[in-house]
Amino acid sequence: MTEYVGCDVSKEETAFCVRGEDGRVLARGEAATDPEVLLEVLKRHCRCPGRIVMETGTQSHWLVRELRRGGLPVELIDARHAHSVMKLQHNKTDAGDADLLAEIARTGFCRAVAVKSATAQEGRMLLKARCHLVRQRRDMENVIRGLLASQGHRFPKGVARFAAHVWSIIAGDPDLGAAIAPLLEARAAVATCLEALDRAIMKRAKDDPSCRLLMTAPGVGAVTALAFVATIDDAGRFVRSRSVGAYVGLTTRRNKSGEMDYTGRISKMGDGMLRALLYGAAHSMLTKVRRAHPLTDWARRVKKRTSHKKACVALARKLSVILHRMLLTGEEFRWPRTKETAAA
Repeated sequence: MTEYVGCDVSKEETAFCVRGEDGRVLARGEAATDPEVLLEVLKRHCRCPGRIVMETGTQSHWLVRELRRGGLPVELIDARHAHSVMKLQHNKTDAGDADLLAEIARTGFCRAVAVKSATAQEGRMLLKARCHLVRQRRDMENVIRGLLASQGHRFPKGVARFAAHVWSIIAGDPDLGAAIAPLLEARAAVATCLEALDRAIMKRAKDDPSCRLLMTAPGVGAVTALAFVATIDDAGRFVRSRSVGAYVGLTTRRNKSGEMDYTGRISKMGDGMLRALLYGAAHSMLTKVRRAHPLTDWARRVKKRTSHKKACVALARKLSVILHRMLLTGEEFRWPRTKETAAA
């Protein structure tokens, strides 16, 4: 008899439930959130597992990879889809969530999502650490600006020599320096760590052929290329390249019911970090890249009839489609042929 298992993963323990083909509960329990322990427990309670389901989460990708190596048919489902079922419970417990996950495994109600490879997760770890440090540096700079502004000291945004400018202000004011100097020292330490991360990301991008390929596109640097490769991971899992725009959350929402048919803003689903980096690449193409290309010409026409931000969003979506196609074909970014090139 085929068995179906639901696993509700938490930091310390994982609740599991085993159901038969008829939906009857065959076993319940908890085990330590460790691949070896889970593998032993599940093999003890499941003689013929047909499908084992887990929600997406912090430890889920790692657990699925390790359990698959042990020969178990484990799948990941989107936590948002699972939540739409679990919120119907009157009392929420880990055991109850595992029961519902087992029922989802039996009925096939939720579609499985891709499991990140170890290489992709390592790349994303670097990028997330960098995002955190960038955010910390920005927050400290904003605090310093606010404290100085409260004493009548103002300077424009984006000062190139930020630290030198602040030190010159607090040099003659010991009371102000007592509050600002520790923040400046912390900012310098964060900047040093950020430089080390940037070097690590640059080295990883240079060593990866896929990243080097994507960096031939205008506006795409090492950070954007590594984020795209790490987020997409297996480019072949998308049947159509234009689906990548929706996956990243750069396509518009649609709400249709009866006579109402409303198309709104972009969905902002998927990975926010990659979406922001693609937006930055599109902004760079529109403002800094001087070489002519039909793509930027199209975006400028969009900008004329809407706004710069909407043009960047539209260009970012097209750029995501092009980058995915480059990964599939292995072809570099194509620039239009000039008259000199055609003559040669």
